[in-house]
Amino acid sequence: MAFPVTHFEITAKDSKKLQTFYGSVFEWKLTDAPENYKMIDTKAGDHNGIGGGIGQSRDGKSLVTFYIETEDLKGTLAKVEKAGGRTVMPPMQAGPLVTGRVSTTQPGCVPSIPKMATSVSR
Repeated sequence: MAFPVTHFEITAKDSKKLQTFYGSVFEWKLTDAPENYKMIDTKAGDHNGIGGGIGQSRDGKSLVTFYIETEDLKGTLAKVEKAGGRTVMPPMQAGPLVTGRVSTTQPGCVPSIPKMATSVSR
């Protein structure tokens, strides 16, 4: 089973500054979303790049999160914990996805693992 990275997210205390930086340096298209968040189109086209988002940090700390798709969320979370990581956000519904968040053994590395709903088209 493949585990593709399907989305990334950057949060910081000053999200507007990051949005301006990444939008201008990399010429990414930023689209407004709720709560001071912007969706990112990296304009990857046929280069297999992924989109992401930049938003306001809820606790003032900067964080990069990436989303790794799985078909078996509970099984994947169990594998993460067996390898020394831990679940920091239990599985929950997030729009069309069910997602969980884990912490690895490395500080600041917080991947989210969504289980893609079968009705979601790509």
